[in-house]
Formats: sequence, structure tokens, C-alpha cells
Amino acid sequence: MRKLFALIAFIGLGSLPCGALRAQTADDDSLLRRQVGQMIVAGFRGYEAAGEIARDIRERGIGGVIYFDRDVPSGTNRRNIRSPQQLQKLSADLQTLARRSGHPPLFVAIDQEGGRVDRLKAAYGFPPSVSAAYLGRLNDPDTTRKWASLAATTCRRAGINVDFAPCIDVDVDPACPVIGALGRSFSGDTAIVAAQARIWIDALHDEGIFGSLKHFPGHGSSRTDSHIGLPDITRTWQRERELAPYRTLFAEGYADFVMVGHLLHRGVDADYPASLSRRWIEGVLRGELGYRGAVVTDDLNMGAIVDRYSLEKALELAINAGADMVIVGNNGKTYEPGLTARTIDLICTLVRRGRIPRERIEEACTRIAELKARLEQRRPAYPEVI
Repeated sequence: MRKLFALIAFIGLGSLPCGALRAQTADDDSLLRRQVGQMIVAGFRGYEAAGEIARDIRERGIGGVIYFDRDVPSGTNRRNIRSPQQLQKLSADLQTLARRSGHPPLFVAIDQEGGRVDRLKAAYGFPPSVSAAYLGRLNDPDTTRKWASLAATTCRRAGINVDFAPCIDVDVDPACPVIGALGRSFSGDTAIVAAQARIWIDALHDEGIFGSLKHFPGHGSSRTDSHIGLPDITRTWQRERELAPYRTLFAEGYADFVMVGHLLHRGVDADYPASLSRRWIEGVLRGELGYRGAVVTDDLNMGAIVDRYSLEKALELAINAGADMVIVGNNGKTYEPGLTARTIDLICTLVRRGRIPRERIEEACTRIAELKARLEQRRPAYPEVI
């Protein structure tokens, strides 16, 4: 609890600490920027803790980073990952920057599902992986535990403390171009999905790593890829079936992250996709399903969002909807220098103009501080390079 209180006090959170700190702080804008920075999970180019990402950590106090191996704008496998030794050093150096700058430890995140979504590839010197579909077909707990433990150990050794996995999308449509067709779903059987995901989460926790269930409310019935455009799941989504794994895992106490997808269901919210929808996040995820952990958006630089919304509008909608952290991967159609700084500026301006309540920022950052305190209890916040 001491670590939690220290993190909360640092970023000015909780109704009493924040109110007292605001009363004593001459520069409230500095406090706001520090809070907003913690809500950002930033993507970046480079194999070293230098340049823009170093400034974003040192000067802006971002809450986390996300690693990619492929740089989509350039079409090359030259982004953040070159080898196990290089990645371990990068993670340690980024955490050292945060520590020396007086900021809370970073969430160092990656999408490491295995199979086709395998950032830590054998080609770079990492261990092999298998797909969720393979594990679901076998449906053998010992086999799943073996592969999940290998993935978790690989992440830990690389200094990664958040895996945006497991994918608990139900395989409603095996032809779904972004889930079923890529082998990312454990099964069309919801009980198998929940059981396999539970093993994966336990393996991550054993290594001191947080997981992230995705893509809420369910991407497995979609007919289009949200990286390219906005999937409309109004006619294909099966409510009880696709929410079932969430119900099961929440009932067992899961409370790390849930990643909300860019998925439009006109019967629930005719105007906005789930990632930008209060009806989905506060109404269904937190209200109906009783989720108490942190909510993170899928990448706001994906085609489903950038083709329909300005960054300013997407941020306003996502945060007001209940998102605690936003991923700004800067790995879509184009790469924008200074994107993280612009994102923080936009959110701060929205707060100052009353378009995002300050209380929403504080609520989000309280959850972030609680997670980071849990993380410190599981493993050292600032790992040293071996």
C-alpha cells in the first residue's frame, strides 16, 4: 500500500490528495500534464532509448510504451526489436530514464499472442511460438501452460511487463480476416476460450506481467479488419456468446487490462464504435459485466478511427467514454514526428476547455497508479540489464 500511496501522491491522484495538491500547487497545468502523460501508451521508432521517445519519457512522463517489430509506414521489419539482448537493454534504459526523471515506472507493452501475432520472432533470436487456434484445438492444459509460460518468460527477460494478450475473441466466423483467418481465437466454444485464457493469464502473472483481454466486445464475428476500416458487427455479433469469456474471467477476479476494440454495433450505440462509446465501456463493460480493472483503447492510429475522426475528437470520445489509457502507436498509414506531444497537448486543452472533466482524468490515473503499485509488488519496477 505504501507504493500505491507514493504513486498516487506523485501524480496527484485521489480526491483528497489531488484536491490538497491542487490547492498547494502554483502550476496546475504542470500537474494536469503529468496526469495526462500517464494515460498514454506510445509507439516509437528506434532500437535505443534516445531521441523523441527519451524526451516523451523524461519531459512528458508518459505512462507506457508499446513495441512493434514491423514499421507499417515504411513496410519494413525495422521498428524496435532486433535481438533479445538489444530489447532487454532498451527496456532497462527506458525504465532508467523514467526513474531518473522522477516518474513512475513504465508499462512496457507488446502484442505477443503467438502464431501470426508474434512480435518476438524466432528470426530475431527469440523462442518459437504457436497460435491460439493450435492450443484451442488441442485443448490440453499442460500444452497450453508450456507455451504460455515460454511466452511469459520471454517477455519478462525482455523487460516487458504488459502483454496485450490473450485474445479472447470467440471464433464465431472462421473467415474473419483479422481473427479466425489468422488463428488468433482459441475456439468457437466459449468454455474453451475462457479456460485457455485463464492458463495464459496465470502464466503471465507467474512472471510478474499483466495481461489484457481483447478485443471487447468481440471481434470474432466481424467481416472486416479494424486496422483498415471500421467493422460493423450489428448483424453478426452474438451477445451472450461473445461476452461469455469476459463474464467468466471477471467472475474469477480478473482485473488487469481490457482492450476495447474499434467495433460498431448500431443496436448498442448507433453513433460510435465501442472504443469511443460510453454505452459500451461504462454501460456494458463496467455496468453489466462488473469489470473493475483498467480499460485501454485499441490503437487510435488504426484505419477504423483515423478515417472517421480527428485525433482530438477520438481522444475526447475515448476518455469521456471511460478509457483509462489510450494507445497511440504511430504505426499506421503514416508516421508523425511529435505525435505523443501533440496527443498530450490535445487532451490538456480538452480538459481546460471543459470538454473532458478533470475528474475523469483523476479516475483514470488512480487506476493506473493502482496497477503500477501491483506491478511493483510482483517484480522490480526498474529492471537492470543482465
